[in-house]
Amino acid sequence: MTDFFFSLTPDRVLDAVERAGLQCTGRCMTLNSFENRVYDVEVEAEDGTRSRRVAKFYRPGRWSEEQILEEHQFLADLVAAEIPAIAPLGFPDGRTLQLTHGAPDEQIWFAIFPKVGGRAPEELTDEQLLRVGRLLARIHNVGATREAPNRVKICPQTYGVANLEFLLTGQWIPIEFASRFERVVRKICEVSEPLFSAASIHRLHGDCHFGNLLWNDQGPFFLDFDDMVTGPGVQDMWLLVPGRDEEALRQRALMVEGYEEMRSFDRRTLRLIEPLRALRFVHYAAWLARRWKDPAFPPAFPHFGSHRYWSDETDDLERQLSLIERAGDQSGWS
Repeated sequence: MTDFFFSLTPDRVLDAVERAGLQCTGRCMTLNSFENRVYDVEVEAEDGTRSRRVAKFYRPGRWSEEQILEEHQFLADLVAAEIPAIAPLGFPDGRTLQLTHGAPDEQIWFAIFPKVGGRAPEELTDEQLLRVGRLLARIHNVGATREAPNRVKICPQTYGVANLEFLLTGQWIPIEFASRFERVVRKICEVSEPLFSAASIHRLHGDCHFGNLLWNDQGPFFLDFDDMVTGPGVQDMWLLVPGRDEEALRQRALMVEGYEEMRSFDRRTLRLIEPLRALRFVHYAAWLARRWKDPAFPPAFPHFGSHRYWSDETDDLERQLSLIERAGDQSGWS
């Protein structure tokens, strides 16, 4: 399946879309996506009108059918609550997920989404920060209405220990850094665990960085719920304002202000930002290692695996640990 996924061509994409019940015009453009394979496809209705669809082919082995359907359910729940989101379209059988046609090693999951336009903001004004805060609160209100038992729970065990053990088992970390790296990651997980245990969790977008935020005439909306997780709401907030300086704190406070117009926010979970940042470092390194056999990855991330990469990564994590411990001392948390 992996070989088939790496060798997807426009012909194979169009064949899959047409077998799912849509009539393609032949127009097919590749869209940027490292994790999955995503295409802009033009389709034609019976009356001759044409429209654009986005065909998303899920990377084999990453998510199970149940996990993908939980992503689709979250999107459907958001649309039902009149929250701007791009939910997958139904196929003729009513499902939102299909397998490509062919031999067992050529069957991968794919879904069709409407094409929605928007622009990526370079930065957010104060009013936009308030609006995004309100939007996140509305998303989290819906997220809390249903569980997603098959989705990853973001916590020190899943994003920290599990990824660390993958990197160690695969001998990805050079021997001169392995002990330091392991020690600092385990310590970060140990000291952070009490905060995660105390935080309420629910369905989240999971990857709310600027690249997944668009703005159109109706306002802001988020793309790509592929990294949907279960976790504390602050995970969907800090990536949009990741800084630590005075201006970042002011902007984050505005986002929280907008959020609290729609949903209560436990300000104690702001202490999770630095642990979440550290866990993201570890998760990102493991993600690159897991994808290294994908021919698209080595040219795009030539620095990964170098002596300098692991040196910087280890230094950064040690600084994160210092910040986390300092914050714990100041708050009385140990």
